[in-house]
Amino acid sequence: MRCAVNPGRVQIWLAASRPRTLPAAVAPVIVGSALAWHDGRFDPLAAMLCLGFALLVQIGTNFANDYYDFMKGADTAARVGPRRAVAAGLVAPAVMRRALAGVFAVAFLLGLTLVHWGGSWLILVGVASIISGIAYTGGPWPLAYHGLGDLFVFIFFGLVAVSATYFVQAGHVSTAALAVAVPVGLLAANILVVNNYRDVATDEAAGKRTLVVRFGRGFARVQFGVSLAVAFTMPLILWARGYSPAVLLPMLLVPFAVRHFGRLQPRQSPGELIALLGDTGRLLFLYALLLGAGLAR
Repeated sequence: MRCAVNPGRVQIWLAASRPRTLPAAVAPVIVGSALAWHDGRFDPLAAMLCLGFALLVQIGTNFANDYYDFMKGADTAARVGPRRAVAAGLVAPAVMRRALAGVFAVAFLLGLTLVHWGGSWLILVGVASIISGIAYTGGPWPLAYHGLGDLFVFIFFGLVAVSATYFVQAGHVSTAALAVAVPVGLLAANILVVNNYRDVATDEAAGKRTLVVRFGRGFARVQFGVSLAVAFTMPLILWARGYSPAVLLPMLLVPFAVRHFGRLQPRQSPGELIALLGDTGRLLFLYALLLGAGLAR
């Protein structure tokens, strides 16, 4: 007898995983692995394990965000973004809590396999990543509620993720690994900027002191623009430091980045900002693909 799967439930959990944010997990693995390829140290199995761990941590963080934002009152009927599973009554809070715990547990077990390549100290990196994913919106001092969400994303989905991916394959962290991690982290943080820009009113009402709430939408536009400028300066720096001209491939995306900056405006509707959120994630993914292709030459 076949066990039927409810398509509606699958769609609910797929939406709760927030596919628009998943490029933030994939991009650092692409770039870190491409640099390892450039240095003759690429290991496909280690790279796939890093990708699996990164995706699970991202999904677990999204589940935790869904649960804790509901419990803290940040996700209500007044929210203008995509519906959240717990807030919409599609998933019971206790079920979401078990789901996030299960995803993080699987991420931890998968991360343990990387000890074979990088040594036991990687356990600390994995545990720190998981704890930070929960502490992003949960715990006694949630990072996102104190304006530290952008820094969390930059560190863990930029510096840590790229450097750790490179480390498990190359056996060390190079200056180049840290350098290419910077644009990845900044473009990943821009996804959060757009999200918080859209949710500024409900976040402020719930006491969620994001950078947009603290300093306003004008500051958010400057942050978004500066991050884009730095990200698209990095290929020029790499080229100047002797890398193949192929590392300039991400410059093909500059026109799209300029348009994205122009779309981050107060007059934009919630629907338009939701579209920009998806486009910001796609820009990160394409940037990683093109930079990775350039590094792998």
